[in-house]
Amino acid sequence: MKLHDIAVNNLRRRKGKVFFLVMGLLVGVAAVVALHTTTTILEEDIAHKMDEFGANIIVTPKSEGLSLTYGGLSLGGLSFDMKEISEADLEKIRTIENAANIRIVSPKVFGVFEKEGHKALVVGVDFNEELSLKKWWKITGDAPEKPNQILLGKEAAEWFQASPVPLLEIKGEPFKVAGVLESTGSQDDGLVFMNLPTSQKLFGKQGTIGMIEIAALCKNCPISEIVSQLSDKLPSAKVTAVQQVVEGRMDTLHSFRKFSLGISALVLLVGSMVVFVTMMASVNERTREIGIFSAIGFRRSHIMKIILLEAAAVSLMAGLTGYLMGIGVTRLLLTFLTDHMPKFNLDPLVALGAVFLAVLVGLLASLYPALTASRMDPSEALRTL
Repeated sequence: MKLHDIAVNNLRRRKGKVFFLVMGLLVGVAAVVALHTTTTILEEDIAHKMDEFGANIIVTPKSEGLSLTYGGLSLGGLSFDMKEISEADLEKIRTIENAANIRIVSPKVFGVFEKEGHKALVVGVDFNEELSLKKWWKITGDAPEKPNQILLGKEAAEWFQASPVPLLEIKGEPFKVAGVLESTGSQDDGLVFMNLPTSQKLFGKQGTIGMIEIAALCKNCPISEIVSQLSDKLPSAKVTAVQQVVEGRMDTLHSFRKFSLGISALVLLVGSMVVFVTMMASVNERTREIGIFSAIGFRRSHIMKIILLEAAAVSLMAGLTGYLMGIGVTRLLLTFLTDHMPKFNLDPLVALGAVFLAVLVGLLASLYPALTASRMDPSEALRTL
């Protein structure tokens, strides 16, 4: 009879012990798979939502400045050698090495006009890009689609009483108010938004850009690299990362990962202890059997192999079942942790990893019981007969 046949027969005779072993290791593997899969999916979901939250890179014209102080008093500052961002520079942004990480490029042009004693800042934007950048905007009415249409912030609409009168004259040109922003609690509330080419023509800024807001996907690419590449491509511009936003995103993702690793290690430790205690109990119960094996000529290595083969078979079953249970627990957790069920597929690498981890933990936890069984004195063991 071969060693693996002996191991299989032992498992068949001790179905209760096998069930307890499988369940002890299965819970650990299922918990690890569920935590890893849930954390990975939540990381992707959070990263996607955060990358949609707004700009994390700001591009502005570069200028030299001089701070004026005299006698300890600040007299303000003086800007000179002001450089402009060309509209042609927008195409260069898409040519950087990490261009795949650039999700949204929203150029802006600024101008000021006064009406009825109120001054307002006009911002020329590409509405397709701007609406993609600011998904939290809620508009009463419609987003502008034509060159002669504008969008007003909540405060600007109140200043100019544009809601009941849907026409607003800016620098002698009539514009139709397509919609009004609901209050955002930001500077957007006091702004007037219009089509980018229209604003350039209206304020005499054809071919130039006042500022560029860029939303970059930062999960798998350091933001500093993107900033450096943009600075090389746009020497006449100052490229700045919104560090608090970027660091907040990365800290959130890292916290999820650390939590997952810590809980996984703890659950695996508990699972390995269950296997160890159960295998030790099994060895103590099989004293006579092990003594007979030794008496009829089985070597120590043979006895160790029998114990380890049993542990490997149990661990293999626990790994496969634990992976499937972990995926089921993941789906259940996501229904409580998210408003929608993120799309995810079964990952064969995770399945292989779960099986490998289960077998590794099972063998390591069974190593000492196997050594104990192999060192058992056959004469002492046979006295129990």
